[in-house]
Amino acid sequence: MFTHVMIGSNDLERSRRFYDATFTALGGKPGEMDARGRLIYDHEGGRLMITTPIDGKPATAANGGTIGMAAASQAHVLAWHSAGAAHGGTAIETPPTERPNGAFVAYLRDPDGNKLTARTQAVR
Repeated sequence: MFTHVMIGSNDLERSRRFYDATFTALGGKPGEMDARGRLIYDHEGGRLMITTPIDGKPATAANGGTIGMAAASQAHVLAWHSAGAAHGGTAIETPPTERPNGAFVAYLRDPDGNKLTARTQAVR
């Protein structure tokens, strides 16, 4: 359904440190800067792009928005959470935990305030 998710940042180098660490923790690769100055992360068919706003105004986090990232295992979720907190992210909501449906989830805010989650699949 989606081709990509794009979020804004006020400091692309700070974002690069955070997202390189968290994507590597999930088994992905560091981001690459495209010709237009956007950070691009490709992982398992998904694409996250980070840019400074083209209107020249400050980037702000979506109120009520969450970007979810798939993780292969509970260990990946924990590594993602730890890497993010160590690279400018803020742990939010509950500590990493298993949900009643069997999914294991963790939440962070990136250095620009965007809300992120990494989770394993729910047990059906």
